[in-house]
Amino acid sequence: MWSYDSVFYQISTLGFCGAPTENDGVLAHRIKKVEDWIPHMVKLGVDAIYFCPVFESDRHGYDTRDYTKLDVRLGTNEDFKEVCGKLHDNNIKVVLDGVFNHVGRGFFAFQDLLKNRENSPYKDWFTNVNFGWNNNYNDGLSYEGWEGHNELVKLNLRNEEVIRHIFSAVEGWIKEFDIDGLRLDVAYSLDMDFVRRLRQFVDSKKDDFYLLGEMIHGDYNRLLDEQNMLHSVTNYQAYKGMWSSFNDRNLFEINYTLEQHFCGMYQGRHLLNFLDNHDVNRLASTLREKEHLPLVYAMLFAIPGIPCVYYGSEWAAEGKKENGGDEALRPSFEAPEWNELTDYISRLAKVHKSEKTLCYGSYRKVFLTNRQIVFERSFDGERILVAINLEENPFHASFDAGAAEAVDLLTGEKAVFQGGLDMPAFSAAYLKITG
Repeated sequence: MWSYDSVFYQISTLGFCGAPTENDGVLAHRIKKVEDWIPHMVKLGVDAIYFCPVFESDRHGYDTRDYTKLDVRLGTNEDFKEVCGKLHDNNIKVVLDGVFNHVGRGFFAFQDLLKNRENSPYKDWFTNVNFGWNNNYNDGLSYEGWEGHNELVKLNLRNEEVIRHIFSAVEGWIKEFDIDGLRLDVAYSLDMDFVRRLRQFVDSKKDDFYLLGEMIHGDYNRLLDEQNMLHSVTNYQAYKGMWSSFNDRNLFEINYTLEQHFCGMYQGRHLLNFLDNHDVNRLASTLREKEHLPLVYAMLFAIPGIPCVYYGSEWAAEGKKENGGDEALRPSFEAPEWNELTDYISRLAKVHKSEKTLCYGSYRKVFLTNRQIVFERSFDGERILVAINLEENPFHASFDAGAAEAVDLLTGEKAVFQGGLDMPAFSAAYLKITG
């Protein structure tokens, strides 16, 4: 699967493009802005882009009105087809957000339900419709909203007409835009039979079509199945473990998560790893010590799984939730920036993609204190030791490397093991064993 040795880049499409918060119905070709960023993505080492929702919606994209039409605030389907074509020309795969658990109140079938009530042919398209009740919109009926949000009308994914409607839209995305995969919004809420059928459907339409699921909590294995369900899920546990370990200077936390995952319940899985996204505070606003920024990224690109970078965070853009809203997390930058952190992440991406051991290797802890960690990734007879020191002082880690020397893939410099390893202050190294 192409995704397993890829570096992902996520954009919150409506925010990235500077679209108005409310759908004003005014056509604007904002999606073309993505084309201006392609050289930046290529230089960064990106080979897959994940777009947050792009289809016609009421407000933020997760309240779909029309699965077949690019949001008017972004442009036309032809605009997006050209964008996808240029991304593919630069060897960047395209993954779209599949928001199938719920729709917006502007969705055509829901509008018909409100108008025709019991006589609507779409009355069974939605979950728990009750014509003898009311809701906060005073519709004279009630229905199930996702996690109590009535602006997000929950679809009945056991209804064959709903399934056909969604599958028809997905087929259209494959044919029109040649997309390479889907990220399933709130996958943990989806009907499991629907997920299985979606997998069978996309497999029949395009080879190596990637399915990623949003999993915030619970057992990832519930949806992970490379043969029948999802190829990957979002690794929120590692996300929390990474920034929290650095902030508390307690690397035992992230090591516990990594051992639990990759020496146990998710061994051999390819989870999508990230340090921030459209729903959480940006890393640069979360970390207490700015010297740790490159070190956390070094960990992101070294642990098992697929690394994903959120647009703007590669140059340490900041952003926090404000009054419960996500607008500050999803800004429009006039142009991409490039600084020392961006350059470092580019180097990490290049090494990650060039070393199968970092994409497919096993995980083993070699040395661990609160502020230092050395772990081994091994694959097909090759070994890479990843060494990270969070401390402002140099440190000597005493361990048996099982080798005499290595080369640091990040610097090209030779490393010698003499009863362990000398680790400079605030440092990270990817040490490929050479002898």
